Amino acid sequence: MIPAHFIAIAIGMVLDRLIGDPPNWPHPVKWLGTMISNLTKLLNKGSMRTIKGAIVWLFICMTTFLLVIWLVSIAYRLHLLAGIAIEALLIAAGLAQKSLRDAALLVYEPLKSGDMNEAREKLSWIVGRDTKELDESEIARATIETVSENTSDGITAPLFWAFLLGAPGLWLYKAINTLDSMVGYNDERYREFGKVSARMDDLFNWIPSRMTGLLILLFTPNEGGHSFAKRISGWLGDAKKHLSPNSGYLEAATAWQLNIQLGGRSTYRGVVSERAILGPAFIANKEHIRSATYQMQVVSWTFWSLGTVIGGIFYAIA
Repeated sequence: MIPAHFIAIAIGMVLDRLIGDPPNWPHPVKWLGTMISNLTKLLNKGSMRTIKGAIVWLFICMTTFLLVIWLVSIAYRLHLLAGIAIEALLIAAGLAQKSLRDAALLVYEPLKSGDMNEAREKLSWIVGRDTKELDESEIARATIETVSENTSDGITAPLFWAFLLGAPGLWLYKAINTLDSMVGYNDERYREFGKVSARMDDLFNWIPSRMTGLLILLFTPNEGGHSFAKRISGWLGDAKKHLSPNSGYLEAATAWQLNIQLGGRSTYRGVVSERAILGPAFIANKEHIRSATYQMQVVSWTFWSLGTVIGGIFYAIA
């Protein structure tokens, strides 16, 4: 028998695809962000910052995990359908198919109409780099990199942990990912305090990022005509050039599959950052944004399908 949380995952996927995150609705990630921010202000000072950061990481993750277990358990005790409904809502709230697609297309549409200023402004909503001087290819590259990386962070990695542990697993992952996004920086302010958050995010993303990159190469359109062997070789070689142990496996797969170049020079608050070049030496354009969003959708549903089939086989054997 398929576990109830597999049904909840399927419903959550559909809800996220159709509804996404309505802007005026309360979202658990905002509550997580508030808790992390308050604890960071309180503890990220003085000595023993690494230990303090580890305590914050443990508190946020365990509080989130246990709270979701409690909510889901109460719902299932009331009725099976109530449990599935609550778990499905929690899963939908932790996924980002629609919001990621919509954010990318908000950049694409003004690019399509030639409004560069609006495209730069919309891009600034979803990336941390400076956008005021970017041309079309740089705007397209930044958007595609964001879509590629967040295909795992926002969809397949949460799904991976949902298949293993249900909604509590998904929200444990979301807590870890939110901690990394807020304090997992290698700078003077967060280097010690965010060390555990950054390392644990790397760990929890290790398998999903590589699975997602491989699915990109296997199941999305090959726009460059390169052989599978060449794309696999290029993917594995380029992925290791990335500063992140996980993001490279996503961006390199996207670059080779779309036959474009990702990485290179970016500017963050006036500071130039030079990243390794990933993929063939072809410049991205606005139409590649649409290709990247389609790639994200194909991989998301493929990942869900494989998780359902593999999980169903496992439970049938067990």
